Amino acid sequence: MVMRRARQWARVLKRDLLALWLAARDPRTPWYAKALAGAVAAYALSPIDLIPDFIPILGYLDDLVILPLGILLAIRLVPPDLMAECRRKAASAAVRPRSVVAAAVIVCLWVLALIALLYAAYRYLR
Repeated sequence: MVMRRARQWARVLKRDLLALWLAARDPRTPWYAKALAGAVAAYALSPIDLIPDFIPILGYLDDLVILPLGILLAIRLVPPDLMAECRRKAASAAVRPRSVVAAAVIVCLWVLALIALLYAAYRYLR
């Protein structure tokens, strides 16, 4: 029973994520809702995680806590009638988009963090 509810919850989250991706591209969505919905959808659809899953506890924190909270907040900002329309479109969509731009941003953040770490180590050891 618990697994069935978890699977249902995951299906709803996937549908809502795709609906947010659609809402972020709709001109009727307010700018602040577009910004948050676009950011949440881009991060979730990115093939690369900001916090890799192999890092104990923190690796799954974004997938299990931060991402669902971001989705819930973005859903509240999108007008209800528009969200319902986007959910209908998302339910009938066959293709799940990927966010290459978000993946590139995440890779850039990791490179910048590595450069900062190397610089700090250089300054410390010098």
